[in-house]
Amino acid sequence: MRNPSFTIDTPLAGQAVGLSGFASDLLAGLSRRPRSISPKYFYDVAGSALFDRICELPEYYPTRTELRILTDRAGEIAHHIGPGAEIVEFGAGSLTKVRLLIDALHAPQRYLPIDISGEHLEGAAARLRADCPGLVVQPIVADYTQPFALPAVAAGGRRVGFFPGSTLGNFNPDEALAFLQGAARMLDGGGLLIGVDLIKDPALLHAAYNDAQGVTAAFNLNLLQRANAELDADFVPDRFSHAAFYNAPMQRIEMHLVSRRAQAVHVQGQRFMFAEGETIHTENSHKFSIDGLRTLAVKAGFGIGPVWTDPERLFSVHWLPVTAAQ
Repeated sequence: MRNPSFTIDTPLAGQAVGLSGFASDLLAGLSRRPRSISPKYFYDVAGSALFDRICELPEYYPTRTELRILTDRAGEIAHHIGPGAEIVEFGAGSLTKVRLLIDALHAPQRYLPIDISGEHLEGAAARLRADCPGLVVQPIVADYTQPFALPAVAAGGRRVGFFPGSTLGNFNPDEALAFLQGAARMLDGGGLLIGVDLIKDPALLHAAYNDAQGVTAAFNLNLLQRANAELDADFVPDRFSHAAFYNAPMQRIEMHLVSRRAQAVHVQGQRFMFAEGETIHTENSHKFSIDGLRTLAVKAGFGIGPVWTDPERLFSVHWLPVTAAQ
């Protein structure tokens, strides 16, 4: 049974979206050891634009590989989603991938893109409305890892989630399970189309997160510039370096900001001492096996549907129907 409106509640780290959330999370992250901050704070206007550039880099295979899968398999995917669906996209960004779905779907009722970067989202939504005048596009500025509300499902509608880009890999295992459990409750009667990056040669992973043009480094360091602009911080970005490496036992890429010297940094009037070589852990990107993702999905309340991969098995797209128990 569907509620007239839905609130997803996933117990992930962090506070509400906005200045107070960023400030409290950064102060908490700098106060603990090892130091860390959620990757959701990458995505201010500048960070979102840098990520769009990352997606076009020759070394960054995930975006073009997932787009190729969605393009080649659009008809099959649309068959599983069915007609009259309402699409909810978590972390919508520039709305590039969902256009492939919208073009393939039969009479989609509404599109609800959710993203933390409001200005970036509103611009992308306006462009989609102009290109698809018959589609209801209702952007929601929210942090989907925190409680948020969705409008009631349209009469006779079927709500389907879209979560591309292997963003699930940014969560730790408990957070990933919590997100999927919340999504399964939200998508009762529908399902989730999710893209996840697969385990592969570490050399390919290293190149993807250490591009020759330095765009990923700029994306990582932009977090410090954002803190300076929004939180009265005095980071000197040139005193930090981007570092990304594959942690094989944990099956994840880790991104860090490394202090290049002993230094003091102030945030919101608080002083933090960094030793040379000390890091701020800014992101994890877990890699999956197909069986591992399916096991996690079943535990969260989804069934096992088809999976589509590229010929090199770099990336995978899964259709996960919600089980009857949900």
